[in-house]
Amino acid sequence: MAQILIIEDEKRISDFVSKGLAIEGFTTQTAATGVEGLGLALSGNFELVILDLGLPDMDGFVVLKKIRRVDEHLPVIILTARTSGADTVAGLTSGADDYVPKPFRFPELVARVRLRLKSAVRESESAPNPDDELLRHGDLTLDPVRHLVTIGEEIVDLSAREFDLAEMFMRYPGQALTREQLLNNVWGYDYDTASNVVDVYVRYLRNKLGASRFLTVRGVGYRLVEEKHYQPEG
Repeated sequence: MAQILIIEDEKRISDFVSKGLAIEGFTTQTAATGVEGLGLALSGNFELVILDLGLPDMDGFVVLKKIRRVDEHLPVIILTARTSGADTVAGLTSGADDYVPKPFRFPELVARVRLRLKSAVRESESAPNPDDELLRHGDLTLDPVRHLVTIGEEIVDLSAREFDLAEMFMRYPGQALTREQLLNNVWGYDYDTASNVVDVYVRYLRNKLGASRFLTVRGVGYRLVEEKHYQPEG
């Protein structure tokens, strides 16, 4: 079952919630201060946090904001005696997933815990897989998210412009791309079309990624080919 962190300075309440959740099959851990709770919340060991606002060393809103700076997806349920509309709005707009005022009915808290955990699972399952974004061509791999290029297992150091040009080729493998297309998409439409900057940067890529990957198409531009499939024309 999910591991739940309870950040609550009133031992009577934290013990009550912890024991009740344990009966429901959850694993729990408690923290009595904001500093301790924040450290545990950011450890990556918990699927959900129950957070009190009236902590002795740090306001719960501060704890919540610090959590959200690092982890946008960890479900956080505020459990507090602050019941004003302003506090409720502040909690939800600060990144809380739910707001439960004290005194509370335990079955309602459990229901909200289960709901938030289910929502987190659905979001995780629907989130795009970073591997789906990878561009591959032979042994060449380009990761647009991490801005990383590898040949086999070896990382290749590219400048920002070299990376953008390589990405353009990787998105249209085997297609002859004109110098104008490359110039417009990588450098911008207002760049001087008479410039030889495309040829210069293709030379840079050839030096770093393999000369035979980039075939010159006479009168047109360049085409990305797998090295093992490259056959000199003519």
